[in-house]
Amino acid sequence: MKVMLGISGGVDSSVAGLLLQRAGHEVEGLFMQNWEEDDRSAPCTTDADRKDAVTVCGQLGIPFHARNFSTQYWDGVFTHFLDEYRAGRTPNPDVLCNREIKFKTFLDAARALGADKIATGHYAQVGEHDGVYQLLRAVDTAKDQTYFLHTLGQQQLAATLFPVGALEKSQVRALARQAQLSTSAKKDSTGICFIGERDFRSFLARYIPAQPGDMRTPAGERVGTHQGAMYYTLGQRNGLGIGGRHNTSGAPWYVVGKDVKANVLFVAQGGESHWLQSRRLRAEPPSWVAGSAPAQHFRCTARTRYRQDDQRCTVDIVADGIEVHFDEPQRAVTPGQSVVLYAGPVCLGGAVIAATDAAFGGLSPTCVPATAE
Repeated sequence: MKVMLGISGGVDSSVAGLLLQRAGHEVEGLFMQNWEEDDRSAPCTTDADRKDAVTVCGQLGIPFHARNFSTQYWDGVFTHFLDEYRAGRTPNPDVLCNREIKFKTFLDAARALGADKIATGHYAQVGEHDGVYQLLRAVDTAKDQTYFLHTLGQQQLAATLFPVGALEKSQVRALARQAQLSTSAKKDSTGICFIGERDFRSFLARYIPAQPGDMRTPAGERVGTHQGAMYYTLGQRNGLGIGGRHNTSGAPWYVVGKDVKANVLFVAQGGESHWLQSRRLRAEPPSWVAGSAPAQHFRCTARTRYRQDDQRCTVDIVADGIEVHFDEPQRAVTPGQSVVLYAGPVCLGGAVIAATDAAFGGLSPTCVPATAE
C-alpha cells in the first residue's frame, strides 16, 4: 500500500516509518504545521521539528511533504479551547486535534496525495472483530494513547495504521538507534506546541483577559484573591498563594469548585477533601468507536483523565448523553475533560464530561451508591 506517514520529527513517527518500510509499504512523510506562532520568542519547536522530519525522511529515503493546517487548527480546535475556558471548563485540545486535524484534515490531504492509508506514531492498535474495527490499547500500557484517540470511528480506523502500538517504548528507542535515525535520542514532546514551555496562565491571558476575584471556602469565608477563575482547574494546588491562616490546619489548599459568572473560586484544605469527591457524572453525547453503544445499560471501566488506572463503573444512555456511575468515589472529575470507556483492551469510545455529583459539580448528590452487578 501507499501509506502517508504523519512525520512529526520525533522518534515514534520516525520508527513508524522504518517499520512501514520493512513491511513492504510505499511510504511518504507529511509534516503538519498546526500553529502560527506570533511571538517569535516563544519556545515553539515547529521549525526544529520540521528539520528533524526532513532529516529522517532523507535517512529513510522517502518523499517529504509539508502542509500548513494552522487555519483549520484555529477554527476547529483553538476557538473551542478558548470557549471552554470562558465557560469555566477545562478542555483537552489533544482529543479535538486528533478528531479534527490528524484524522480528518491530514487524512484528506493524504488521500489527495494518493495514499491508501495514513499512519502515525501514536501508541495504540487497530483490530477487527466480526467486520467491525476496534481501537485497542497499546502493548506499552504506560504510553497508551487511546484516551486521546477515542473519537475515532470506523472510517478513520479503516484508513489508519499505528506501527509502534505493538512495541514497548524501549523497543522503539532501540530500533531507532540500530537504524541510526537522527531522532533516536530526541526527548519526547510534552504538551501542545502553542503553549510549549511558557507559563500557561500568561499565555491564556493573551486571549482571555484576567478578571481577579475572590477565593472563598465552601462556607463562604474569603481567603484570598485569584487572577481569573477560568485559569484554574479542579484539584489544583499550585499557584493559589494562600498562606497560613488562623484556626486552620496546616494542610495545603486545593481548588474544589468555580462559579465563573460570579467570578468566585472555591478552595478547601486537603487533597482528598470530600468537596472533590464524586460517584456519578453526566457527559455530552458520546463518540462510539463501533458506531453505536454496546447497550442502553452496561458495565465497563472508565478513565476521566490520562494515565489514570481503570475505574469500574456502570454506564446508562440518556437523552442528552451518558451517565456514568462509579463503584468507588473519584477525585477531581473535571468538566471539559473526557470520560473514556473500555472493555478490557478495547476502547469503546467516550464523551466530554458536563457535570458531576461533587459538591460544586452541578448534579444532585447520589443518594444510593452504584453497586457492581
